[in-house]
Amino acid sequence: ELQLVESGGGLVRAGESLRLSCATSGFTFDDYAVGWFRQAPGKEREGVSGYTKSDDNTYYGDSVKGRFTISIDNTKKMVYLQMNSLKPEDTAVYYCAVKYPFWGISGPRHMSRPSWYNYWGQGTQVTVSS
Repeated sequence: ELQLVESGGGLVRAGESLRLSCATSGFTFDDYAVGWFRQAPGKEREGVSGYTKSDDNTYYGDSVKGRFTISIDNTKKMVYLQMNSLKPEDTAVYYCAVKYPFWGISGPRHMSRPSWYNYWGQGTQVTVSS
């Protein structure tokens, strides 16, 4: 069974950094796409970043470009989201999502859509105080 477990959330001040982790299991970690999403109270789930293994493609949402970085550790089957220069508006529950199996070419139009993914973690809370 494919499982995703996020960790690393917490309470930080504006301008500080956090690194979220997504531990994956139950698939080969070869043909997949992974995404980070966030959802604030009363708002829709928003695509933050994504990566496709097949074409080594990465995307970032406009609101996090230049501040967030997605990375993959293939040996540990881990996905990370390094978040720098955090702002109060980054406060949300952050989710890791995987589309598996997937082997092809994609782009932000698909990678930013929650419905494109078929596996989700339980989420981790990030709170940024001003």
